[in-house]
Order: sequence, then C-alpha cells, then structure tokens
Amino acid sequence: MENKRTCLYDKHVELGAQISPFGGFDMPIQYSSIIDEHNAVRQHCGVFDVSHMGEVRIKGKDAERYVNHIFTNDITGAPDGKIFYGMMCRPDGGTVDDLLVYRMGEGDFFLVINAANIDKDVAWMREHLEGYDVEFDHCSDYYGQIAVQGPESEAVVEEVLGIGCRELTFYTCKTIAVDGEEAIVSRTGYTGEDGFEIYGSHDYIRRLWDALMASGRCKPCGLGCRDTLRFEVGLPLYGDELSDEISPIMAGLGMFCKLDKEEFIGREALARQKAEGVARRIVGICLEGRAIPRHGYAVLSGDRQVGEVTTGYNSISTGKSVCMALVESEFAKLGTPLEIQIRKKTFPGVVVKKRFYDKHYKK
Repeated sequence: MENKRTCLYDKHVELGAQISPFGGFDMPIQYSSIIDEHNAVRQHCGVFDVSHMGEVRIKGKDAERYVNHIFTNDITGAPDGKIFYGMMCRPDGGTVDDLLVYRMGEGDFFLVINAANIDKDVAWMREHLEGYDVEFDHCSDYYGQIAVQGPESEAVVEEVLGIGCRELTFYTCKTIAVDGEEAIVSRTGYTGEDGFEIYGSHDYIRRLWDALMASGRCKPCGLGCRDTLRFEVGLPLYGDELSDEISPIMAGLGMFCKLDKEEFIGREALARQKAEGVARRIVGICLEGRAIPRHGYAVLSGDRQVGEVTTGYNSISTGKSVCMALVESEFAKLGTPLEIQIRKKTFPGVVVKKRFYDKHYKK
C-alpha cells in the first residue's frame, strides 16, 4: 500500500527535504541537518508539518461522559479552550495511544491522535460508542496542521501570520474564523519549548507555510529533530515509551491517570499497578563517553540483561550520551549503575531522571 502524503508534501520536496516513511505517510525527516533544525527550535523558531496527525471531533449531550470513559485524564467541568494530555488504555492497562483532548465548548471535544495509530484508535473509539448520545466525526482528512515552536514562536505567529496568540496560556486553545472557515490555534508543543499548533483546511495551512518560509524568521524542521527535541525533555513516543505492553504507570505517566475518576477503560488495572508496583519501568540512563545507545540495545547489570533501550541519542543540547530504557523495576532507582551493550562492547552508565534538558514553556 502506498504511503499517504500531507497537504505540504510538494513544499518539502521543493525545499530539498529528505523524505522517509513515518506512520503511513511520506514525511520530511530533515532539510538542512537535524542538529541545525534542533538548535533553531531551542534558540529561535522552527516550523513542523504535523498534518499526518489524526483528528476526531466528539459532539453531543454525552460527549463529556464518553470522552471521560475512554480517556485516563479527567475532563469533568473543564473550561472551554482547555487542553488535556492523557492516554486511552485497554482493560489490562496497556496503552492504545497517548493523545490530546481539546474542550472546544459545551459537549464539544477535539481529539488529536498519533498518525501511526489513526485507524486503530478510530476503531477503538467507535467500539466504545454504544450507550452514548454523541456525534462522532473522524476529520483527519480535512485538517492540515503546522507546529511553530521555539522561544520566538509567539512573535512569529503574531507578526508573520497575523494570528493573535499571546493571550493563550500553556495547554489552551481558541478558534479563529478565516475566509468563512474555522481554524484552531493551541499552545502545547512536543519540543520542550514554547510553541503553537494551527489546524485548518489544506489550503489555509499551505498559505501559512508559504508566509512562514517567505519571512526568513523560522526554519523548516523535519521529524528527525522533532524526535531529538521531545526526547531531551523526557516526552514519550508511542511505540517506544508507550505501547500495548507499556502502560502509563510503567512509563511514569501516572499523573495523567486520574484514578479517583468514577470509571474509565483500564482504571482497575492501572490502580492495581499503582498499588502493587510494576515489573518494569521506563528510566533515563546517562552513559560515560560518546557511544550512542539506540532503540532495542540491551541494558545489562553485570552479565544479566535487565532491559532495553527505547530511545537514545547523543543529546544535541547537552552533549551527553543518554537514553530512555525499559528496565526491571529493581534497577530503576536513580543512581543505579547499569551497562548498555552497543554491538560487541558494553558501556557503563547510571540511572538518571528522564528529563535530560529543562523545558522552557511559557507559564
């Protein structure tokens, strides 16, 4: 089956981007270099095409009750414009996906899901609609999306795109009317820096991209640096730090699972995991030297394999070789010495916090 292409695909080709498959789409991995693009976001402003993400709109009298049923976080009585991060879980606590839920208005929610999971997530959500009076609109094909990220992103969105955004606080959104259509602007991000997401029709998103590129005030960024940026601040990627086998509790994301909420799918399993502990946990590991730990490499304690790397890099912002890894819980304590096998050699490391670089969100 051929990969899909976003509404900005031809723009990436024109800019000479290196294109690779990701989540069923042909996506730009880098334009200049991953280091260059990473530093642009940390220091100035970078723009990502994230039109591959999926969107679902849930409306109706039972919308809040339904979303609370499939979502680990608690959206009860949230103000309009509030955004929540959380997971959809299986009854056994395994993660279907991590996602964002936007409260757009009374009985109106906008859900943003991972590209690689769109079909699976939509099927899962539909499967649990029974008994809820809601309209379910899978609108991924309508929306394009760009993410403008970095310390200069507020000024760029306001001055280059003419979109007022400074009043948005972290994890809030608003709608704007553009030529008779509605666009959504939010302030979240997946980079550890201040930033904005804009969702709209394909034509609108293409116009915004062109304006940003013409301005010279931001760099186009590929998925390569999106991964290095999110990794440095300890944000999970589905398929690496979360999966059908890795629950939010194992991933250290229990704060997004509101176990005092009346009920949601997976609640009992997650409550049990929290009370009794889990066999494996996601940790950070810092290595001595410059060797780079990669996904799937073995984590050892002496001669015994006690886990494996989920994501690893030589961190661009800190210069350290670091990784996240899923390890047996007895080896998860901060300061625990471990080794990582890289090809035929082993390299010493130590368990550290998963946030290798401090976030710089606007408070």
